[in-house]
Amino acid sequence: MRETMNPIHYDVTRFSDMDIYLFKEGTHVKLYDKMGSHLMERKGRGGVYFAVWAPNAAMVSVVADFNGYDAAAHPLKLREDGSGIWEGFVEGAEIGQTYKYHIVSKMDGRTFEKADPYAKYAEKPPHSASRIWKIDDYRWNDEVWMDLRKDHNAHDKPISIYELHLGSWRRKVEEENRPLTYVEAANELATYLIQMNYTHVEIMPITEYPFEGSWGYQVTGYFAPTARYGTPQEFMQFVDIMHAHEIGVIMDWVPSHFVTDGHGLINFDGTCLYEHEDPRLGYHPEWSSAIFNYGRNEVRAFLISSAMYWLEKYHIDGIRVDAVASMLYLNYARKDGEWLPNKYGGNENLDAIDFLKQLNETVYGAYQDIVMIAEESTAYPMVTRPVYLGGLGFGFKWNMGWMHDTLKYFKLDPIHRQHHHHQITFSMWYAFDENFVLPLSHDEVVHMKGSLINKMPGDENQKFANLRALFAYMTAHPGKKLLFMGGEFGQWREWNYKESLDWHLLEKPCHRGLQKLVSDLNGLYRSERALHLYDEKHAGFEWIDANDYQHNVLSFIRKSDIDEETILVVCNFADTVYENYRVGVPFSGLWKEIFNSQYKTYEGWDITNPEPIHTDPIEAHGREHSLSLRLPALGVSYFKLI
Repeated sequence: MRETMNPIHYDVTRFSDMDIYLFKEGTHVKLYDKMGSHLMERKGRGGVYFAVWAPNAAMVSVVADFNGYDAAAHPLKLREDGSGIWEGFVEGAEIGQTYKYHIVSKMDGRTFEKADPYAKYAEKPPHSASRIWKIDDYRWNDEVWMDLRKDHNAHDKPISIYELHLGSWRRKVEEENRPLTYVEAANELATYLIQMNYTHVEIMPITEYPFEGSWGYQVTGYFAPTARYGTPQEFMQFVDIMHAHEIGVIMDWVPSHFVTDGHGLINFDGTCLYEHEDPRLGYHPEWSSAIFNYGRNEVRAFLISSAMYWLEKYHIDGIRVDAVASMLYLNYARKDGEWLPNKYGGNENLDAIDFLKQLNETVYGAYQDIVMIAEESTAYPMVTRPVYLGGLGFGFKWNMGWMHDTLKYFKLDPIHRQHHHHQITFSMWYAFDENFVLPLSHDEVVHMKGSLINKMPGDENQKFANLRALFAYMTAHPGKKLLFMGGEFGQWREWNYKESLDWHLLEKPCHRGLQKLVSDLNGLYRSERALHLYDEKHAGFEWIDANDYQHNVLSFIRKSDIDEETILVVCNFADTVYENYRVGVPFSGLWKEIFNSQYKTYEGWDITNPEPIHTDPIEAHGREHSLSLRLPALGVSYFKLI
């Protein structure tokens, strides 16, 4: 080896025998403390320790700023314990310098230059090198939040989530339309979320990714926040600012597949190290990406370490696991003959199922106060039931069926809704089978699906009335809530990741009114215990009348553990005002309308029940007492005993 300004040493390691044992076993859950690049000292001299898993390499070296990307300058040494880990200490290497691993395959001699799978930071795309970085110097200021986080994430508390794409929420149009930095976004977003009464923000993936158009769902850096918006410390500050304003941070995380860009995990050491070799198992036809090999112990340890990393180092409050359905089924998005059955002849991916159980047991074992959320679109059972009872162990599951059926119903002209009444009532049959989040997510406002407001039928006034009714119905329906950005003020056009939301629309009263409605609904959801206490339990819901399809009317009550907190919800999805509509109620007394989606303050049609209404001793819906109500067209009303 030629002389170099930065000598390399092989007498430094971060691995103990137990680390290697756990790594091989697939149960090492903090590999980020061992793998990758780490600033260290050797005999009083500073430098960087490098470690990478490449068991099928003939040679691995570090190519970097400090050696002019010379593959011969700093070869790593293969450990002799059969772990497949290459390591070495480069004296004089410094924070901020870029690097990759130059890998020579022992299979065929091909060479690869790979980003570090465990890198803490990377170059800003389209550049793709990893960057030496230190993250443990950030001073957190969220002790109060962390101490009380369990209450904010509890299943019997309100959880109302604002789903966000950081690069397009707001942009600096006057500065060449650039996206906000992590810190800029945090300061503006925190103020907005408080105004809108949200409890949590969910960020579409910020794990480093090469292609902007993937929105972050095709990942190269499972331990690095994208450099597009700033440094790791600045993302920590983003989380810190959210916590200072009592906003929980949920991040999208993608263990289902990974991008096939050459500098990433694909064919890492000349072999299919992280993915399956057989394309019937290892290639995702829907996304043209690679599927992780969950049967390989080291891959499971890599992924679980990634989840643990964000929870430990970045104080993330929850993880939404993307595309769980694609993980559970071997034939997902595949035709007959394009997939391989499991050892029992079925279509379940047994390795992925075991991985998800191990993931949830691990993270909940370490952080009982966080939330794990599955984006799972099938009827796979017990997704949110404990592993010891046979479940997958998630805390929550997105209710994709509710989203699909509800939007399908609301797209209909009111005159036709009576023939599709089952679409709006069916979700109650399974509403308590899982711990659900009701999403109106980004998936529904892209790929020519149209924005939420444009899905609604009728003229402009009717569209807004329908959308106000949808949001009010969603808030009253059992389950936690999620709304994608822009929906809250009725953005007309589909979401475009390259552009800011159309905030100028708030100059118009109808858009401001819709935004105020969402804020008020979130406020009611948080303040009224009946709307959230039993979101996941039969005890919190009771039909008054699910069968009035002829009038397109639904009525039900939401309950807490105190009778006086009961809320009556009446939904009129017809384009007709109903006077003196009689509704049976569980308690006699004086009921007051506490919310109406057609209030004038929301630019509604001001068809309301302005005075408290006393029950009549008239039987209705199997109850001894009833109310005579005025139901606004395309409106949802809430009533409460006073």
